[in-house]
Amino acid sequence: MAAKNRDRKESTPAVKRRAWLGRAGLAGIAGAAGLAYGAAPRMWNEMARETLRPVEPPPERPRPFQWPSTGICAAWLGHSTVLLRIAGCTILTDPIFSERAGVSLGPITLGIKRLVAPALSLEQLPKIDLILLSHAHMDHFDLPSLARLGSLQTTVLTAPNTSDLLRVKRYRQVRELRWGERFRIGPVECRAIEVKHWGARMRSDTYRGYNGYLIEAANRRVLFAGDTAHTSAFRALRDSRPIDLAIMPIGSYEPWIRNHCTPEQAWQMGNDAGAEYFLPVHHQTFRLSREPLQEPIERFFSVAANQSYRIRLEKIGQEFRLA
Repeated sequence: MAAKNRDRKESTPAVKRRAWLGRAGLAGIAGAAGLAYGAAPRMWNEMARETLRPVEPPPERPRPFQWPSTGICAAWLGHSTVLLRIAGCTILTDPIFSERAGVSLGPITLGIKRLVAPALSLEQLPKIDLILLSHAHMDHFDLPSLARLGSLQTTVLTAPNTSDLLRVKRYRQVRELRWGERFRIGPVECRAIEVKHWGARMRSDTYRGYNGYLIEAANRRVLFAGDTAHTSAFRALRDSRPIDLAIMPIGSYEPWIRNHCTPEQAWQMGNDAGAEYFLPVHHQTFRLSREPLQEPIERFFSVAANQSYRIRLEKIGQEFRLA
């Protein structure tokens, strides 16, 4: 798997990608879905069992139309999807609103079914100024959701060698960022940061990159870590200014510890970066691993101990405001 960001290569035109998928047919797409999630019989058995299982409603619903244009406002919509407003700029991270995460064939998606519905539907979102995509895995880079979010008012920042998956003309602009590169939209500057993960969507496309992002505006700083295993790279983000909010993944570590951090490691990496408050994500939404569903958030509160007040959100739909 990719150990570091690779040099950017010429993107494959979307029309060629769609033509290739058309030739592949149903068997090819089913095979691709299997490869994407390890082709494990356990996964396919789980998919069959959960077909008739209902998706639970979110425990809470945020009210973004009541958010002020100053300070920081954030709502956890589920998985790694966070609706964020900083300095009046509205940002959406790794949007997935589909019922399943996987490969789509018309109205059918082959993949893992949600446990809990998004806290807001696509129709309930405010106008999105910026979409941040950490990497091309299907639970973070959901093509049906991204197609419906297409707008000439929306900019997309994504990892190297991933923009070919998008219909770029649907957006105001699409920019790939390597680690250390920056992009400014209005008062907000985003910097792609190093994380420890991998970017392949179908296993063989290991040239694809993977990012976290540091978002800065009006003396405020927000860290979106995307997906990451334990790494010391977050220490490089610490300076005299604190990170007001660290959006850190805390689930899918058993048995995927080489690519996903534990709750304890997420707490440590956020502290390494100088975070004041935490928004834990990547748990409670999809069953992607073997740990019990509530274990990640329970362990996260346990490691925080008497500093648990720094964990601002624990349920899908909750919101956080910092003036």
